[in-house]
Amino acid sequence: MREPSQETERRGAVAPFGLAEVTGPSMVPTLLHGDRLVVHYGARIRPGDVVVLRHPFQQDLLVVKRAAERRDGGWWVLGDNAYAGGDSTDYGTVPQELVLGRVRFRYRPRTPDQRSPLAALRWALSAARPVFCDRSASRRLRAR
Repeated sequence: MREPSQETERRGAVAPFGLAEVTGPSMVPTLLHGDRLVVHYGARIRPGDVVVLRHPFQQDLLVVKRAAERRDGGWWVLGDNAYAGGDSTDYGTVPQELVLGRVRFRYRPRTPDQRSPLAALRWALSAARPVFCDRSASRRLRAR
């Protein structure tokens, strides 16, 4: 995932939106490997939101997870794919200052095999979608 610039972090109000690319399967089925995201940096986070954060142990690495619940010391974050790992079950609560922003929009690039007009139409209808807060998923994830 692309790193936000130091200036974007310092002056969040000047450039509150940024782009990111998903790598890995941890947010399947919500987000797929290769999806592009529009991130609202500094946005208010609520349980169920998909967020971009710095990895607690490797802070040069940005991670996309779902904010499951607020706890003492920060956010408990989980991936939508229970088999992928790499979330708060591995590294615990993420401090609030490491949660950078909320994902607002997802764009899925076209693949080379989508050549027919019908495939192109299906792609056009599903490629760009807003990413909403899914409270039912956050309740389900807390139960793990």
